[in-house]
Amino acid sequence: MSDADAEQISSVRGNWAKEHLQIYLSSGGTRGHIVDISSVGGHAVTTHCLIRCVGRKSGQVHIKPLIYGIVGGEIVIVASKGGADTHPQWYLNIRDSETIDVQIATQAFEATWREPEYEERHQVWSYMTHLFPPYLGYQTSTTRHIPVVMLKAIRPIEVFTADADARESPSAPA
Repeated sequence: MSDADAEQISSVRGNWAKEHLQIYLSSGGTRGHIVDISSVGGHAVTTHCLIRCVGRKSGQVHIKPLIYGIVGGEIVIVASKGGADTHPQWYLNIRDSETIDVQIATQAFEATWREPEYEERHQVWSYMTHLFPPYLGYQTSTTRHIPVVMLKAIRPIEVFTADADARESPSAPA
């Protein structure tokens, strides 16, 4: 899928994504964690986390809601960008950082991250495509190898807020 196609899809779903993020943030995570995304090929009960990272070029804090799963005690997210030919910015940003902030419902953590390889990656990818079947179509629509990222919580932090840009993120580079 071209980046232009992905951008067009994003523009249609953009308001939904912004509303979802605002609901998650304004409720402190009591709403927005579980969302019905059956209308786009997902399941009626789909879990979402928030990730917070610092822009590698801008230095600005960015918060993004993403589908997640849990495998072996680690949080799993997928850098699909809807099957676009380029990686999502959040993925490029975390590659420049040792840690990332993640919130699941009403609990937030600083976490380390890694990308599983070989058989582990295959198993984790299979699990994530079960959670969100459209990932399979996303992978076939691009030549890009869609990254799978595993997060391991290392310490609790405060839940994210809508004014997160004003807060210095523990994951921010010094």
